[in-house]
Amino acid sequence: MKKISVGFITKELKDAFEKLKEGKFEDKRLYEFILRAKKDLEINPTCAIRIQKKLWPKEYIRDYQVTNLWKYDLPNAWRLVYTIENDEAEIIAIFLEWLTHKEYERRFKY
Repeated sequence: MKKISVGFITKELKDAFEKLKEGKFEDKRLYEFILRAKKDLEINPTCAIRIQKKLWPKEYIRDYQVTNLWKYDLPNAWRLVYTIENDEAEIIAIFLEWLTHKEYERRFKY
């Protein structure tokens, strides 16, 4: 059985996540939503929706060299986008960003 963990693509994204905890009510709720997603993904990293390759934003490929892309639907129409890395010993779900539904539609050109 491989170890499963969840991380952030950059320190800045992790810091932004931690800042949500100290923010306004909406930010604190988003923090809780992401925390719940993190716990779900630690159990099953493929519990979300796999995004078709033809829809991947070019910047994800360029900046992060993704080979797979997933969307976890958060409450209040937020979206969490992540990729999964895998080796012999560990599976890592790596958060790339979270977006509102409108931002998600723009990013993925819906």
